[in-house]
Amino acid sequence: MADTFQRARSEEQRAVRRRAILDTAGAMLGQMPVAQLSLNELSRRVGLAKSNVLRYFESREAVLLELLAGATEELLDHLDAALSEAVDAGAPVFERADQVAATMAGALADRPVLCDLISAQAAVLERNVSTQVATEYKRASVTQAFTLAHQVRRHLPELDERDSVRFVAGALMMVMAAWPHAHPSAAVLAVYESEPELAVLRVDFRTTLRESLEIQLSGLLARASG
Repeated sequence: MADTFQRARSEEQRAVRRRAILDTAGAMLGQMPVAQLSLNELSRRVGLAKSNVLRYFESREAVLLELLAGATEELLDHLDAALSEAVDAGAPVFERADQVAATMAGALADRPVLCDLISAQAAVLERNVSTQVATEYKRASVTQAFTLAHQVRRHLPELDERDSVRFVAGALMMVMAAWPHAHPSAAVLAVYESEPELAVLRVDFRTTLRESLEIQLSGLLARASG
């Protein structure tokens, strides 16, 4: 396929190319799940030969990891204000914990692309990248995890730093597990429709995540007070 772009000659031009690839991939994820996004289709839509896309990102997974990092940063910016609005500083601790859980669950449920990326992170996105890309992503992830833990502690000072980080890690694991179960395959959906008694296994992502976060916070707070 002919390249519709001239080769980037400067760092500024390279940044423009990278941004175009990321924006195109992000738009594609609004139309299809992570599993269906291919490097060939991404190249076609961005107007670059596949070999030229690989000049800027070493693999499809490297593109998606960068999108994941950016989407997580946007979530943190949102939660910084949303938690302050939702959590009543004068409320009892367990009431504040439920408010934190509901706010976080709602913010994640409203970001399906982010949740899909999180659910694919360990099993898919980290499997076809170099040590350099993995290191850069993990460094950003640690910084983001501690930022979210700090946001949680601001409204739940009863938790120490270790427990707030444990809560953030548990929340991430819950998203990874709940998202695919809340979005089953066409075959499983057909089973639920044909045999309604089996639909008891179907989960609602927002509700399941909120309840799980409430339980995690309740347990950590009970241990902290005991």
